[in-house]
Amino acid sequence: MIDEPQIVETVAKAAAVIPFRIPKAKIGEVMGPAFGELFGTLAAQGIAPAGPAFSHHARLDPEYFEFEVGVPASKPVAASGRVKPGELPGGRVIKTTYRGGYEGLGGGWGEFMKWIDASGLKTAGNFWEIYAAGPETGPDESKWRTELVRALA
Repeated sequence: MIDEPQIVETVAKAAAVIPFRIPKAKIGEVMGPAFGELFGTLAAQGIAPAGPAFSHHARLDPEYFEFEVGVPASKPVAASGRVKPGELPGGRVIKTTYRGGYEGLGGGWGEFMKWIDASGLKTAGNFWEIYAAGPETGPDESKWRTELVRALA
């Protein structure tokens, strides 16, 4: 379900983001429209995306997702409506790639967290998903790839 996790150093990237704090059950309702809004705002400002879309979660909460969705930007974005300038974090992280449809991401995260726990690594509170290949690549979900990333403490 996931590739072999790797510890890597990443570089922070400027991004356009929309922050959310929503009940977990609402995540499917907000993600698609938010990404449409982000890409539309970048296009309106003449800014090219500088990488795939992502979601960055500030912390784990049993009832709510506190996170932002974003798109790396080739130059600084101006605030517009819900879209704000932000960044995809950088630093020392452990990451893996989950392959498959989004409904399986929970299982991918579970497998990833078991691997991290077994390795004895200490993680920080934040984590993110980078949607490297998804529905825009076609309907074959076996070709979809999502990078799962945990910051290391």
